[in-house]
Amino acid sequence: MGRATLIGFSAVAMWALLALLTDASGDVPPFLLSAITFAIGTTVGLVARVVAPPAETVKIPPQVWIIGIAGLFGYHFFYFTALRNAPAVEASLIAYLWPLFIVLGSALMPGERLQWHHVAGAALGLAGTFLIVTRGSGLSFDSRYAFGYAMAGVCAFVWSAYSLLSRRFPAVPTSVVTWFCAATSLLSLICHFMLEETVLPATAGEWLAVAGLGLMPVGLAFYAWDIGVKRGNIQVLGAASYAAPLLSTLVLIATGFAEPTPAILLACVLITSGAVLAAKSLLFSRKPAAAKA
Repeated sequence: MGRATLIGFSAVAMWALLALLTDASGDVPPFLLSAITFAIGTTVGLVARVVAPPAETVKIPPQVWIIGIAGLFGYHFFYFTALRNAPAVEASLIAYLWPLFIVLGSALMPGERLQWHHVAGAALGLAGTFLIVTRGSGLSFDSRYAFGYAMAGVCAFVWSAYSLLSRRFPAVPTSVVTWFCAATSLLSLICHFMLEETVLPATAGEWLAVAGLGLMPVGLAFYAWDIGVKRGNIQVLGAASYAAPLLSTLVLIATGFAEPTPAILLACVLITSGAVLAAKSLLFSRKPAAAKA
């Protein structure tokens, strides 16, 4: 279970590159960027199938298709809708409730046991994310943006539901994510033609950023996340997911796109402490004493 949890956390690490690569991709509108990057993510899965063909063909239940496509496309659709209808700071913070929803929702999963340190760890992570998203300046909710806030809440619910429901189908191979990515790419392209004006990357650097998005945050990350939520410790993975905005901010600082502040330092302490607290049963578990002869 520890290895699967680490694989799942590698998805969180890859999502930390999302802001940097998205910013470097130029003025490509969101749904078009989603269509292109998920097409690359589909290619990642197809290449994996060629390199390591599935040992056997597994029949995929219809509900898995619904969960997978609704999860990947639904999350991005509602997130983009939220950003179009509410200030980015408030919408982003509401959307980042999904790790907490995963931790709390895990109590409803068969064979799972939710303990106080899981909830406390997730709460510390949320507090740290609050500092990062708001930059320590607080929030300003306005009833005019109620629809956008609601869409951000739906976004958080959709991703947490996708993650938790995926765990109910551990026998379904991760290779099925290939087709989830393909469907998300197609649906995003349809939304692009309906809602956006086409703007392609203008330089080779912007195309490289788009390729990087498709290979990692919108490619390998979803395959790694599938392994983590199906076979790893989902409470720990949920709480540790709050590291994504922290790592993203640290990447932006390292590349000169952001400045370090006391709020970020405090957020680092909160999120790291929360992740360690949530994972304390894995990190500090006592090994059974050897039996006496």
